[in-house]
Amino acid sequence: MSSTSQKHKDFVAEPMGEKSVKALAGIGEVLGKRLEDKGFDKAYVVLGQFLVLKKEEELFREWLKDTCGANSKQQGDCYGCLKEWCDAFL
Repeated sequence: MSSTSQKHKDFVAEPMGEKSVKALAGIGEVLGKRLEDKGFDKAYVVLGQFLVLKKEEELFREWLKDTCGANSKQQGDCYGCLKEWCDAFL
């Protein structure tokens, strides 16, 4: 399994609170701006979509690609980040 980034480790280490969507692993300035423009300005809003999709990896990856143009690595990083956060906090 691939190692996780520092951004991923920082995100899953604590409750998400009001963190920006850009705090999610795999989401940088460009994708973050695209998500914000579509109303997904906070990490918890993306988490809501993740939960609506029942934490299904394939569905979430497809949604992320369609919504902001995330590539395969970005999709996987964001999915892994949210999944680990849910495992720890839900």
